[in-house]
Amino acid sequence: MKHEMILSSIAMDENTKSPVVVLKSRSDDSLLPIWIGVMEASSIVFAIHNTPFERPLTHDLFRDFLNHTSTVVEEVEITDLVNNTYHARIVFASEAERFELDARPSDAIAMAVRFKAPIFVQEKVLARAQRGPDESEVADESHEGKRWAEYLKNLNPEDFGKYKV
Repeated sequence: MKHEMILSSIAMDENTKSPVVVLKSRSDDSLLPIWIGVMEASSIVFAIHNTPFERPLTHDLFRDFLNHTSTVVEEVEITDLVNNTYHARIVFASEAERFELDARPSDAIAMAVRFKAPIFVQEKVLARAQRGPDESEVADESHEGKRWAEYLKNLNPEDFGKYKV
């Protein structure tokens, strides 16, 4: 089963200084934070605010190409969480065909914003992302890795509300 999500906010993680995109379920209060790169976060924010540029950014260039070929982004989906890495896919549609491509979640979200396409998350992803403290997956057994896992375990939804979308 998949859950439709909305882009709730983009915040800066104070500890890692990395952007975090926060998806919120349309049906309940489930949140899914995804740490992304600065360039991808900027691309998403620029699209939300319709910021014009003299030359197209990468996601805008891709959108322009798709528009030229009469192809749209039908939906995006966060499909899996493997070794603390999220996986996504983008579903494209044209008159001739419907197809999917594997993508990073940040790129999928950037394209969803540009096409006003729905964002979905698989239930198994939400379940893994919201595990209790005893179920945490620690891939890095070093002191720094354990410190990072402890930080993530103690995050609250309020920690993500700095930049509302």
